[in-house]
Amino acid sequence: MLKKTVAWAVILASVALMSCRAEDKKEAAEPGGDSKLVWLTSLETAKTEAAAKKLPILVDFSGSDWCGWCIRLDKEVFSKPAFKDYAKDNLVLLLIDFPQRDSQSDEIKKVNRALAEQFNVRGFPAVLLLSAEGKELARTGYQAGGPEAYVKHLKVLLKK
Repeated sequence: MLKKTVAWAVILASVALMSCRAEDKKEAAEPGGDSKLVWLTSLETAKTEAAAKKLPILVDFSGSDWCGWCIRLDKEVFSKPAFKDYAKDNLVLLLIDFPQRDSQSDEIKKVNRALAEQFNVRGFPAVLLLSAEGKELARTGYQAGGPEAYVKHLKVLLKK
């Protein structure tokens, strides 16, 4: 009986680990296109990748399915080729999402709430630029003008 219990515990732990790893990345492709932008969903994974690539982390605190400005930022900037081209070589992307209609595991909700509290996020969208160590370098949000203007804005923030 003990062997069966241990075997089930190992199986459940393995499934949970695979589930967490699967939730760690969110890929977004433009409709009709094959260009994908990978948004991580774990700060620790983002920090590891940023350190390995020597890049800053762009964190998008978003209410992706209910926040009008978040949806607009994604539609006007993050989903456009000009942003994607810049981001793929210059940023590690991290999405900390707070959807209302889309489902999330309780663990993801808990982690995201803790990150919002840690970084004192009070509204959406909140876009933070972090060092590979997780130190806040700059903070911004929606900016009008499209992807080219947003990339220029990010470059200015990262030079400071």
